[in-house]
Amino acid sequence: MAKKKKVLFLCTHNSARSQMAEGWLNHLYGDRYDAFSAGMEPREVHIYAIEAMKEAGVDITSHRSKGVEEFADTLFDLVVTVCDNAKEACPYFPGPGRRLHQSFSDPAALPGPGHVQLTAFRRVRDEIREWVEREFRDND
Repeated sequence: MAKKKKVLFLCTHNSARSQMAEGWLNHLYGDRYDAFSAGMEPREVHIYAIEAMKEAGVDITSHRSKGVEEFADTLFDLVVTVCDNAKEACPYFPGPGRRLHQSFSDPAALPGPGHVQLTAFRRVRDEIREWVEREFRDND
């Protein structure tokens, strides 16, 4: 069996988009990839990210928000920035890995009542799943 590839998803706060991407990759292709996530300015994992993923059958309740510095000594095969801010601020990661950018809108930035925000989290959750499936389904 081939060694699993390590993938790091980065966003600003590691509270929503990168957490959902980590959850999807581990859920869909965990036999081939070990996914991790981190943020430039970590905050608590957003309750609506947890709820939206749970609705889709992916449990990220045990996830915690991590700073990018936690992974400074880890060699990744791929580092993916999932927001424009992280792309600009992303530190250099040594090793054989390549860098990829795929920006998703920030569902936490949408003002309004909870049901409006949850709808935005569901939309971004589904966009991330579709992208993960396209990007990682047949890639090794």
